[in-house]
This record gives sequence, structure tokens and C-alpha cells, in this order.
Amino acid sequence: MLKKTILFFLLLLSTTSFSQIGGKYVYQFLNLAQSPRQAALGGKTVTVVDFDVNQAFYNPATINEEMHNRLSANYGSYYGEVSYGTAAYAYTYDRHLQTFHAGISYINYGTFEGRDELGNLTSDFTGSEAALSLGYAYNIPWTDMYIGANAKLISSTLESYNSWGAAVDLGFLYIDEPNDINYGFTVRNIGVQITPYEDTREKLPLSIDAGISQLMENVPIRWHLTFENLQQWNIAFSNPNRAEGSLDGGSKEEKVSFFNNALRHVIVGAELFPDKGFNIRLGYNFRRSEELRILEQRHFSGISAGFGLRFGKVKFDYSYSRYTVAANTSLFGLTIDLE
Repeated sequence: MLKKTILFFLLLLSTTSFSQIGGKYVYQFLNLAQSPRQAALGGKTVTVVDFDVNQAFYNPATINEEMHNRLSANYGSYYGEVSYGTAAYAYTYDRHLQTFHAGISYINYGTFEGRDELGNLTSDFTGSEAALSLGYAYNIPWTDMYIGANAKLISSTLESYNSWGAAVDLGFLYIDEPNDINYGFTVRNIGVQITPYEDTREKLPLSIDAGISQLMENVPIRWHLTFENLQQWNIAFSNPNRAEGSLDGGSKEEKVSFFNNALRHVIVGAELFPDKGFNIRLGYNFRRSEELRILEQRHFSGISAGFGLRFGKVKFDYSYSRYTVAANTSLFGLTIDLE
């Protein structure tokens, strides 16, 4: 069953063909890692089903009664003065079906020097964006399949320009309890820019992701395999620094192979002691590794790691993600059981 599922996802990757991603959409902050656990596992994990209220940001179908009355807050320093964070809460109205989720994510871009067209200093300005979400999941009767949705209201302020948007996330989850395997599928950021910054409405960063995870039988490890950006096949770009010289003195553009492009859709992760009070997490993001790879130098881009530690009703999480030699990020999170 597992081999057939992996083959299906790989075939799904080849059904569309577009150019590389990045720089074409508005509200890109929606694709940042929403919690230390997500970041440590490589990002975009869609199959975690437990008390982690942050998981609903990536797959609303994972909203469940174990999240009841848990509050989570996460914070991270990105590059330079950029900082971002999230908060989430879940409440079960009815122990059988009625679990609701609320979340907020924001990013602050810091302070910038304002200058006119001649380069003269004017006044400083800032930029920030935020999204408020409400989610709900439903167990399809007499099955182990779940569907869920998030509705999001998005706000963005960049200098004197303001924008509002709305989006929906749709999620699917299948739990194979006898084999401890979870299958997930999400379509995120289906929406529209209601109020553009000026006159032109821009597209939202649509993302289609799928994943598989399994708790191993004799080892306390849950492995995760995620296929990201299924909405487009070609997400690679030719790096000019890797161009090859030609006989006529020019340069030959780097050619990205089929296999290399396919790997850029893959994220792998593992969690040691996933059900205990102390967890260790590792992840590897192939796309990040290739895009930020430095020639002729060990870089370790794409690697992420972290841990979780529970003290009574409080859970502390930390993650470290490697981007480049000069830029790495750390995320910190607290989850409190209010019961």
C-alpha cells in the first residue's frame, strides 16, 4: 500500500508543468513554518495527529479533541530585524465532533530608511502582515477519514500601502490505525486579494501538499515524508553562479535534471519519542538545500533539528533551521494545557 501511495504522489507531480516558484505572489508569509515542531521536521508536515494545536495551520483535517483547551504561542527571529510568530487555540464543544480551532500568524519586517527618488532621507517606515484563521474538522461517518477547512482573513501594511485578503485551506486525512500510518493532503491559500495595494490584484501563494507518516513498530520513531508544491512541476531555477564556461568564451546555463527537480518537492523528517515528554526531531528540505547551496563549500542548508520538553501541563519546543552560512533561524514555542 505504501509503495503504491508514493508512486501515486510522484505521478501527480508530473501532471503539471510551470516555472519555478517565488516572487510571484502576495502574502508570502503564509508559507513560513508555523511552529518549532513544523520547522524541525522540515516544514509543511500534514500528518501529525495529536494534541499539537499548531498542526491545524498546515492541515485543518488534523483538528481533534486531544487539542481541547490548549493554547500555543510561538516566536522566531528571521533575517535582520524581521520577526514573526503564531498563536493557536482549540476548543471542543462536543466530545464527538465539535472541535473548533482559532489561530493567528504575523510577521514584522522591522524599520526601513525612507528615501526619495534622489536618494535623500525622508521618514522611516515599517511593514507588517497578519492572518486570522478559524478551522473545523469532520470525521466522515463510519470511516477513518477526516476532512477540514480553515477560513482566513489577511491584512498587510507595507509603508503607506494597505491590503486585505481572504483565503481558505482544505485538508484531508486518513488514519490507518492497524499499521500506525497517516496519510494527509492539503490545498492551502485558496483565495483572493480583496483590497490591492494599488490598482492590481495579485495572486495568493497557493500550495498543494501531501504526506505520509508512520510510527515504527519496534522503534520509538515516527518518520514523515512530505511532497510539497504539487501545484506545479518545475520549481527549479538555473543558478548563474553554476553556469559552465563554453569554448567560445561564453557561459552555458546550468541544466537542472528531472531527478533533481523531483527531489525539490520532497521533505523528510523524523521524531524520536513522539509520544513522550521529551522529543527529538530532525528534518531535511531538499528544495531549500539546492536553492541555497554554495559552490565548493560545505553548507548543510536544508537541515533542521529541534526538541520538545514537557513540564506538567506546559510544553516547550525549539527548532533550528539551517539556511546559509550567514543566515539561520530559531523558533521557540510554548503550549499550555488549560484543563
